[in-house]
Amino acid sequence: MVEKIFGQEEKSISLSAIATLHLKGYPDFLVADKDGVWVTNENRVEKLVFGKPVPVITVSMPKPCGAMAVGFKSLWVASCENHSIYRINLSSGKIEAIIQTGLADPQGELSIATGAGSIWLLSQKEGELSRINPNSNKVISRIKVLPESFVVVFGFGSVWITNSKNSSVQRIDPSTEKIITTISVGKTPRFLAAGLGGVWTLNQADGTISKIDSRTNKVTSINTNLIGTGGDIAVGKKYVYVRAKSTMLTVVNPTTNQILSRFGPKAGSGAVRVENGHVWITAHDINTIWVIKE
Repeated sequence: MVEKIFGQEEKSISLSAIATLHLKGYPDFLVADKDGVWVTNENRVEKLVFGKPVPVITVSMPKPCGAMAVGFKSLWVASCENHSIYRINLSSGKIEAIIQTGLADPQGELSIATGAGSIWLLSQKEGELSRINPNSNKVISRIKVLPESFVVVFGFGSVWITNSKNSSVQRIDPSTEKIITTISVGKTPRFLAAGLGGVWTLNQADGTISKIDSRTNKVTSINTNLIGTGGDIAVGKKYVYVRAKSTMLTVVNPTTNQILSRFGPKAGSGAVRVENGHVWITAHDINTIWVIKE
């Protein structure tokens, strides 16, 4: 059955998928690796490769949470149990370091970023961005930012963070560790992505996407009607992908700022990431992961 969501037909994710995986536990956040993706699960992270029916690597760790990062030949994962960052070898799955940082959101709706020779994480709800040196595995800077900032991404030579309480994005120069500008976006931004000429925020309170031009910092608002907590946003080579509770997946054209397609049905929240032309989508409530073509 084809439904219309916000005036647009919703395709079936199951019929569109080129692969469907079922994982026990609670498969949630994703990050792309060069030949697959990593997914957080119950007390473990697992690597998935397209064409393989089961994980190719499983690493045990306490309560992994949030959007992970890949960089410096490592996977970087937050632990909501001990409020630390785990450094995991991408090839062997060996835990190489545990870095005490604190987490701005101990419930796990957060992210880690890599860039400018560092790892970045929002570490205190009161407003703190931590910078980790991958050579020493130590926090080398703690930068004051707006309170209730939880999610960070690196792109266009800058660190970008969403300020959920203030409905804004702060752009930070990694060389000076100073805030370049604070940009007003839609209501209650949380997850964001960088690429295709801009930084994209999913705004939970009003269901919009804000596109920040990376050169001018000017904002374009895209009405997607994706109101609700949770969710995720990712950038591929051609399109922007949004995972939300109200619609499984929404695809946005970054040139026209128009919705290209929507996929359903609803299945709680989850994550989305793009890897080698594959779009991976999780639904943790039903232990399912789909892959569609970009």
